[in-house]
Amino acid sequence: MVALVRTVAYLGLEARSVEVQCQVAAGMPRFNVVGLPDKAVAESRERVHAALAAMGLSLPPKRITINLSPADLPKEGSHYDLPIALALLAAMGVTDAEQLGDWIAVGELALDGRIAASPGVLLAAIHASEQEAGLICPASQGSEARWASGVPVIAAPDLVSLLNHLKGTQRLPDPLPGEVEEPGFGPDLRQVKGQETAKRALEIAAAGGHNLLMIGPPGAGKSLLASCLPGILPPLTPAEALETSMVASVAGTLEGGRISRVRPFRAPHHSASMAALTGGGLKVKPGEVSLAHLGVLFLDELPEFQRAVLDSLRQPLETGKVDVARANAHVSFPARVQMVAAMNPCRCGHLGDPALACSRAPRCAADYQSKVSGPMLDRIDLHVEVDPVSAMDLALPPPAEGSAEVAARVAAARAVQTARAAETGARTNAELDGEPLERFAAPDEPGAKLLMQAAEAMRLSARGYTRIRRVARTIADLSGAETVGRIHVAEALSYRRSAPRA
Repeated sequence: MVALVRTVAYLGLEARSVEVQCQVAAGMPRFNVVGLPDKAVAESRERVHAALAAMGLSLPPKRITINLSPADLPKEGSHYDLPIALALLAAMGVTDAEQLGDWIAVGELALDGRIAASPGVLLAAIHASEQEAGLICPASQGSEARWASGVPVIAAPDLVSLLNHLKGTQRLPDPLPGEVEEPGFGPDLRQVKGQETAKRALEIAAAGGHNLLMIGPPGAGKSLLASCLPGILPPLTPAEALETSMVASVAGTLEGGRISRVRPFRAPHHSASMAALTGGGLKVKPGEVSLAHLGVLFLDELPEFQRAVLDSLRQPLETGKVDVARANAHVSFPARVQMVAAMNPCRCGHLGDPALACSRAPRCAADYQSKVSGPMLDRIDLHVEVDPVSAMDLALPPPAEGSAEVAARVAAARAVQTARAAETGARTNAELDGEPLERFAAPDEPGAKLLMQAAEAMRLSARGYTRIRRVARTIADLSGAETVGRIHVAEALSYRRSAPRA
């Protein structure tokens, strides 16, 4: 007899159908798992054996073969434990094989028969919804699975409770959807004294989803400004919250099924590897740029990152996704992020102060800043100088305008962009391209003339020219203007560097 149980394999944010086939046949007692399993799947034999023993069941003295079909699809992760155990129990006649045909099962087994949490349950639930099937998952992840609407969910704490529920001798409670986290309270812009130019650039970046680079000496407030950005960004829409939660589910960081509408803010250390930043590893996992999807990726001390690691962000910043290529798999993760970076002007950080600058100034500045490639700098829309703050500025009372006032203007500008999104598909001005860019971000005649003159004088690349038009469109949205004028183009140009270094 061959018993069948359905489960899934994860490839990026895609869940693919996998059929667990179990055959118990006459022959020498053996327990084999085939179908391109990785080490974690191969070790499921021991976990399943121990879990059944904890229930008082022993394996039959026959040849047991578990096939994970399709056999050419790599199988990774411990979530195959539960479907393997259920297929084996069905082949042994302990449970009804036909009844299991309506369910997709995921979960890791403990040695005492408990069903432990495993990454990716939200993706499995969405896949079950598409397949018009139910989902069997760990009890601790039932609230996560319930976010997929219309999916029957059995959230079982252990294998015995699950079998009793399937037989009708016990009723497991229906899980409730997880909580929606309330926005946290981060730093307020009232804490930033002075730095009016930097705060204006931060507002423009927030309104249009633009990348931002802040250059200034140590202690000027660059990190504080960056940490204020989540407080002025609009909350995630329900659809966007589901997108970010799917990434968190695959990464195993979606705790308690809680979904947050706060935009992600990730700040990896400058020692992060390429796999940590863009994703990958032995078992392909999303990196920091994907965990920051639809949010902010803050790179402090930008030149201290390895150059190859920084350059690996070029494709995600341009396309909004990361493609991780492996010999046996090709995985894509979403990575539509707003990058905010901060750096010192030179290694000592005091280039503008002759009393504190090192003896190698200004050569040290050129050497230090050249660690960031020109193509990488070309992908940053706004470049702003953050000057040191004097003691007199710090002694002044807090500014009257804080994050709440700036957030209101940002929300109004984003509302205008959302109205356009219905016909362009772009969430923000930073995503405008092609015909929608020509239609919505074309400057008037004086603005176009200024832009052409600046493009020649500053030797702008085609990418830089396009990004200035996007920033100018955002500045126009903040001012409530229908068309992009000369004043909007002029301000956008003030945040742009000249031709990037090779």
